Amino acid sequence: MTTGYTELLRARHVVRLLAGTLAGRLPNATAALAIVLFTRAEGGSYSLAGALSAGYGLATAVGQPLLGRAVDLWGQPRVMLPAALLSGLAMAVFALTGIDPLPVAWAATTAAGLFTPPLEGGLRALWPSVLGRGERVHAAYALDAVAQEVMFTLGPLAVTVLVALADEAAALLVINVLGVLGAVSVVLSPPSRRWRSAPREAHWLGALRSPGLLALLGAFFFVGTALGTIAVAAVAYADGHGDNLIATYLLAAFGAGALAGGLVYGSRTWTGAPEPRLRILVAALAAGCLPLALVPGPAAMTLLSWVAGIFLAPALACAFVVVDRHAPPGTVTEAFSWLVTTFGVGAAAGTAAAGPLVEWSGAAAGFRAAGAGGLAALLVLLATRRVLAGGPLPEESDQNGAPGPVSKPRAGRNVPS
Repeated sequence: MTTGYTELLRARHVVRLLAGTLAGRLPNATAALAIVLFTRAEGGSYSLAGALSAGYGLATAVGQPLLGRAVDLWGQPRVMLPAALLSGLAMAVFALTGIDPLPVAWAATTAAGLFTPPLEGGLRALWPSVLGRGERVHAAYALDAVAQEVMFTLGPLAVTVLVALADEAAALLVINVLGVLGAVSVVLSPPSRRWRSAPREAHWLGALRSPGLLALLGAFFFVGTALGTIAVAAVAYADGHGDNLIATYLLAAFGAGALAGGLVYGSRTWTGAPEPRLRILVAALAAGCLPLALVPGPAAMTLLSWVAGIFLAPALACAFVVVDRHAPPGTVTEAFSWLVTTFGVGAAAGTAAAGPLVEWSGAAAGFRAAGAGGLAALLVLLATRRVLAGGPLPEESDQNGAPGPVSKPRAGRNVPS
């Protein structure tokens, strides 16, 4: 396992692209916590803090596919660099002016979310041109999913440390400076500067004209709802046991399970079409979530959380392959960005639905809803398997215009600078 990842990380540009993308995504990964902490420190209510954080999240959900389409049309540096600068500048305005005047705070947080650069989709579009062989690209998708779990675990910790060392405004500023530097590192790299999207057919729906992609997005909306529900249910479970730290243990165990599962999944070479494999992985993810509704003692619950997380990163890594296969030519960054948006909207919906559930029926109801979300995702994949079985177009052109096999990664192409 280690040898395969070591070889991957030794490939030219891989470490720079992966590290830069993770740093560039830190503002987005920590925004919910950082905005709430800063708003409360400024004397704002929890309602205002939640509203500002939700506004940022909604703006991000809108901006990602729009910016992704712009990247496919005009390249990564021309879109991502100004977007990163505008997003960082908007958050700096929020950190320096605070919540008074309130319209400025609303405008700043909304702009910061809207202009969040689509680094996640951009990185996945770059892997085929950087790594070449399909199996190496698939391993990179798995490593990407694993790194994402690490970032969402360590990012909030970094905010907490910065608040302890300085204050909430400094945490916002430092995190966003790191984000801009990460984005700059990516977009000034040779692979990003050389990358161009494949030729595309002009269509107002863009990537959404692919039935297979729509099916995948429908499924991963429900995967997102399952994860959003788990987060709230874990807090309710901890409250019921009189120790808020238990929620941290449960979510950390879930993340550790995803980390372990992603490492194992990425170390193997998988053959055959990814769509049937994705159905199996989502089924396993749903099955892992269902026992959480038993709500045993904290030690057993922590173990169940670890088991529940095992198939998350593999399912995401496999979904990345499916996106690459079903995205219409010339829309791959947009397609990956739609996956980010749909997943995030699903998580927000799960979080919103879980609140009333746990208030009325306790933590067990929240965990049952998480299992139901996983089952709903599986049902979508089963109901649309004929659509997904259609796969990509029978033929596609490589960068020289010659027909190429469908197994070839088709995220983009390199052109001379």
